Amino acid sequence: MVDTHAHLTMREFAADLSAVLERAAAAGVDTIVCVGVDLESSREAVELASRHPQVVAAVGVHPNESAELPAEWLAELRSMARMPGVVAVGEIGLDYYRQRAERERQLWLFRAQLDLAGELVLPVVVHNREADADLERVLVGWEACLPEDHRRGVLHCFSGGIPLMERCTAKGFYISFAGPITFRNAAKAAAVAEATPDERLLVETDAPCLAPHPHRGERNEPAHVKLVAERLAELRQVSPEEIARVTSANAARLFGLRQVPYR
Repeated sequence: MVDTHAHLTMREFAADLSAVLERAAAAGVDTIVCVGVDLESSREAVELASRHPQVVAAVGVHPNESAELPAEWLAELRSMARMPGVVAVGEIGLDYYRQRAERERQLWLFRAQLDLAGELVLPVVVHNREADADLERVLVGWEACLPEDHRRGVLHCFSGGIPLMERCTAKGFYISFAGPITFRNAAKAAAVAEATPDERLLVETDAPCLAPHPHRGERNEPAHVKLVAERLAELRQVSPEEIARVTSANAARLFGLRQVPYR
């Protein structure tokens, strides 16, 4: 199984990362996509991928980190994105909830990193919080310029409704679900999880955030992606093994991974 989104470089994992990776492997998590949110964490994600066979990296600048960037940020990101073990540009996107940077600044950064992904023929890992209309407009404009065989990307920890999901999957994007679909008040997310096409479905943890039930409020970790898969299986009335098989195959396709059969 693949945890398609975790932040293993965060301080919450500094003391016991080896144990975290061991627990993930024991839970059947063969691959973890370690996602950067700024230049420093992206560098650290690449370094982790070079040391741990079950870790691959995504490099990018999160919209909440876009207010101040060094002059050569794009050149540095381009260099990192070309390194072994890097499978995507991300986490990129828009955040109109926290708005730690002005909207125009976020849009500029988002477009610049989408252009980089297009240049390097990499998929994107997309963050969206309360920015549906602008995010869809920018993504659709980018997608229209790509060759047909370019792997588009994933809308991570999806929080939109069924209409947005349907429009994005029709354009070739994947939809990823995390711990919130296990929460008791998650009727909207559950409905989207039921409706997402098999061939566009992914699972993630967003560790160390968003731990699923019954670990809500605790530190999240990649081993818990199995709980997300189990809830998806319940919602879609299939076996957890089927969810693991489908989402692993989708992750392998999107990120260009060597697929490891689910144990």
